[in-house]
Amino acid sequence: MHELALTENILATITERLGDARVVRVRLEIGRLMAVLPDAMRFAFAVCTKDTSLDGARLEIDEVAARGRCRDCASELALDGVVALCPCGSADVELLAGQELQIKEVEVA
Repeated sequence: MHELALTENILATITERLGDARVVRVRLEIGRLMAVLPDAMRFAFAVCTKDTSLDGARLEIDEVAARGRCRDCASELALDGVVALCPCGSADVELLAGQELQIKEVEVA
């Protein structure tokens, strides 16, 4: 479950910047190609924040759809996975979105 390792890194980043400030909400932006299961991330967040300054904080996850642009015909397309094939037949697709993993907001009390 890589969600646990991701959560530990996210929490380390937050506490490094905010110290012991009481955090009440964290909003993440996660691309679908990151293969993160939102429910598993929420579970890991609850476990990792217990008895910390983030205990009880609400975790919000904004999922970012995967999108690409064909380098042959310049069409933009939605991607279902890491293997992309444009309707024109080309597999030369540039990834535009879907691999994000960002802390977008942290709300303190």
